[in-house]
Amino acid sequence: MSMESENKAIVGRWFTDFWGETCNLNIVDELAAPDMLLRYSLHEPRRGRDDIKAFMTDFRKAFPDLNFWGAADLIAEGDYVVGRWEGGGTHTGPAFRDFLAGSLPANTGLKMRFTGTTVLKLKNGMIVEEIGLDDGVAALTQLGLMKSAA
Repeated sequence: MSMESENKAIVGRWFTDFWGETCNLNIVDELAAPDMLLRYSLHEPRRGRDDIKAFMTDFRKAFPDLNFWGAADLIAEGDYVVGRWEGGGTHTGPAFRDFLAGSLPANTGLKMRFTGTTVLKLKNGMIVEEIGLDDGVAALTQLGLMKSAA
């Protein structure tokens, strides 16, 4: 199996087990480098396994039905894997203060659905970076944290 195929398999597991419908936080210890960087435009950057686990724990408490899934085949070149995705969830949990654009009070019932593209860098079979560009405008507008232009 080529390095690109191995990296795609690792990222596929990460997308399914970390970002998928049922999050298994043990996958962080298995696939993430100890100082992994996780960065998306909606949130402060996270670094390290414990910080990444805390982020996902809080995100899933606030959005219990949170789910992300692939929208296209993964593309790999060298140490990098690129994936397109869709996802979202309904805010039925506690207040959520992790969005850079503002906070949500508890249990708003608001739904978000948005898309994005993520570039992951791997070294020696471990994810060292996950840098994503998401459609934060759509998510924040749906959650009432941004006003629609219309």
